Amino acid sequence: MNKSKVKWGVAAIAAAVVLGVGFMGTGERDFEMSKNLDIYHTLFRELSIYYVDEIDAGDLVKKSIDEMLKSLDPYTVYIPESDIEDFRFMTTGQYGGIGAYIHSKGKYVEVNEPIADAPAAQAGIRAGDIIKEIDGRDIADMKSEDVSELLKGEPKSKVVLTVETPFTGQLRKVEIIRQKIKVKSVPYYGMVADGIGYIHLNNFTENCSQEVKEALLNLKKNNQLRGLVLDLRGNPGGLLNEAINVSNIFVDKGREIVSTKGKVKMWNKTYYSTNEPVDTEIPLAVLVNSGSASASEIVSGVIQDLDRGVIVGTRSYGKGLVQTTRDLSYNTKLKLTTAKYYIPSGRCIQALDYSHRNADGSVGKVPDSLITKFQTRAGRDVYDGGGVLPDVKVEPEMMSNITYSLYSKNLIFDFATLYAQKHSSICEPEKFALSDTDYEDFVSFLADKSYDYTLESEKIIADLEKAVKRENHSDVIDNELQQLRSKLAHNKEQDLKTHKAEISMLLKEEIVSRYYYQEGRAKAQLPADSTLIKAVAVLNNPDEYKRLLSPAAKTDAQPDGTNSEPRK
Repeated sequence: MNKSKVKWGVAAIAAAVVLGVGFMGTGERDFEMSKNLDIYHTLFRELSIYYVDEIDAGDLVKKSIDEMLKSLDPYTVYIPESDIEDFRFMTTGQYGGIGAYIHSKGKYVEVNEPIADAPAAQAGIRAGDIIKEIDGRDIADMKSEDVSELLKGEPKSKVVLTVETPFTGQLRKVEIIRQKIKVKSVPYYGMVADGIGYIHLNNFTENCSQEVKEALLNLKKNNQLRGLVLDLRGNPGGLLNEAINVSNIFVDKGREIVSTKGKVKMWNKTYYSTNEPVDTEIPLAVLVNSGSASASEIVSGVIQDLDRGVIVGTRSYGKGLVQTTRDLSYNTKLKLTTAKYYIPSGRCIQALDYSHRNADGSVGKVPDSLITKFQTRAGRDVYDGGGVLPDVKVEPEMMSNITYSLYSKNLIFDFATLYAQKHSSICEPEKFALSDTDYEDFVSFLADKSYDYTLESEKIIADLEKAVKRENHSDVIDNELQQLRSKLAHNKEQDLKTHKAEISMLLKEEIVSRYYYQEGRAKAQLPADSTLIKAVAVLNNPDEYKRLLSPAAKTDAQPDGTNSEPRK
């Protein structure tokens, strides 16, 4: 018999006994906990000793913990020691590494985008480069997350990459000295219209509020600012205290920002703005979508509940739960839900059922009977039940099927890589435009590439054909279906012409990012951003802005047919 198995089994029994003693005598609930922990440990002992194959105890325990926590909510998770660095990056935005985003491509990984001024960019690493070896180790078939771990390391440590230049196949050795990488929470800010400033906040990591504050002060210092857009779209949230501090930039000191309520009394707290604000008067529009969650919803909810500005976009994600991190043994952690949070009107924006969402993670339609009406400081009606509803709803423009196919298969990315190889420089992002010749080059580039897509009409015909076969009518209308399919069948050449403007915009963004990184990408895409355009229009119309913030205003934040009464 394997001695290590026996030793492990004895240790498990001892642990069960210790845990049992700790819980005994404290009531029926603790007895149940003790009993089930004992069952769990004895089960593991039997598996360890008698199972036919060797067992990876750590992997099996990790899986059992993950499945147990999954039954509670999506946000209560176990963080093993191997993931601690990733956890720290999520809260601080800092890590030791080369400063580049990567993704899998074939057997290897491809550099998606180097971070401006980070070691990778300084060493000549460019988007599209294929990493083949790290410190002499072939990384074929390695997962991108495992490659990422190899690229990270202590600041000032050296890593040597073997990199393949795309399209040429040329291999080169690149020596990089790792540094402490701080990913900006505000990747871009600037003026988007005459008198209208823009700040994009992409996460709530440590000191992000300081970045927002500095951005606003710079905009005010260098421009005659008449309005401000704060973009929280796709921002998944982060630290609660940073959400409070960002809100405080725009609201008076001493205002209630958020309160938390949990099973344990120590989690019942009310948080107020404690700093002097930067600006409480400038007209403000906050952009949200289904990817705006948690801390993003606190900020947008506070701005809405205090009538400090208008919310523009689509319904936010709907996460009104607070997570707290607890230290466990062996340098592991448990991030668990300890409370719900409530914004100034008293509402909780947690989706009533977080286990059933739309494909994009957003909240579906919530029945009126489950929605409660609240009121903002000025008396406007707002609602709970799942996310922050915008005052001005702007549906995002849907990408055509051919464009989605080109994008998802990285063909737009690959052409931008080829373009950058042939052009040493381009003009400023605001002035750069894809010429007709450039687009024709892209069409030629696609000639030998594999990509396909299905039109919505083609899907409907396929479904109809299945229904006809089930009902045994195929012999009657087979010819008609075939004719219809032929008439509606997509034509790639024609679709490339029909959707030229949409495809050209994505090509422009990708090409600009090769020279000007994230800031350039933002400058290239914002002029055609329909949600931003609407927000600017509202800020440029003082009467409309005032109307949206008045108690009598009918806005998109009010679900049709809701008859709920305000909660007392």
